[in-house]
Amino acid sequence: MLDKLERKLGKYAIPRLMNYIIGGYVLGYILYAIQAVTGAGILSLMTLEPYYICHGQIWRLVTWIMIPPEQNIIFAIIMIIFYWQLGTALERVWGTFRFNAYMFGGMIFTIIGAFALYIIGALVSGHWNYVGLGTYFSTNYINLSIFLAFALTFPEEKVLLYFFIPIKMKWMAILYVIFIAIDVVNAFTLGTAGIPLIVAIAASLLNFLIYYLQMKGIRGPRQTRRQRDFRRAYNNASWNAYTGGSQSTDRNTHSKQVARHKCCICGRTELTNPELDFRYCTKCNGNYEYCSDHLFTHTHVK
Repeated sequence: MLDKLERKLGKYAIPRLMNYIIGGYVLGYILYAIQAVTGAGILSLMTLEPYYICHGQIWRLVTWIMIPPEQNIIFAIIMIIFYWQLGTALERVWGTFRFNAYMFGGMIFTIIGAFALYIIGALVSGHWNYVGLGTYFSTNYINLSIFLAFALTFPEEKVLLYFFIPIKMKWMAILYVIFIAIDVVNAFTLGTAGIPLIVAIAASLLNFLIYYLQMKGIRGPRQTRRQRDFRRAYNNASWNAYTGGSQSTDRNTHSKQVARHKCCICGRTELTNPELDFRYCTKCNGNYEYCSDHLFTHTHVK
């Protein structure tokens, strides 16, 4: 589906998207500083509040992205540099369109989650002036999805924790997942008051969940059935072509076929796993071919 969308909409993809997101954060910090000096509630007019959006304040569909997730200026600078590096690296590996789809997917899921929660809350309470949801929805967990996606793509890469402790991305990702689980558990302990936080976390990380399932090769029932039918038809056609339609030949001779594609990491071929795609890596020094599970996760040969 992404390939089809890229062919149709790829020309509209925004290159260097992280530059614009970081620029929005910088503007958000400026407005935060103005608010701190003047006392005007500027940021409160930018939150993702479905009630006010339905009453004409449509700019909130965009401005909530600009609200800085970290108020401390020192941690803000560290966060901006860190996530800019991760996002830029992912765009180089995935391509501009796929990175756009990942980021905008997280934002759209968050907006859908906010409106779904607003509608459900209004139906339960019996009135539609249901406000206060905007404080729960931010780009905090969307930024976290960037980190998790990078860790899944480059699990062996190392970062300096607290600027001097080297640690692999996969262990950092596990630590972040534990923090998310703690937030969810704490939200459950709050009862109905914690439901908005749970929805905000789930909606913001839904794009990462889709990417994770895709990377692990976990597919829906329709794709599984289609792959099973393809494998069955492929085996029958190959067997009939090899034996000339005769069933008396030893079936083990089917294994004598020569594979055209083979992953350098796991050794799987299009014969053993016809559901996989195989590509050559342009960043490796030489002709190295990888399956779709290892194309973005292998260490480049230099």
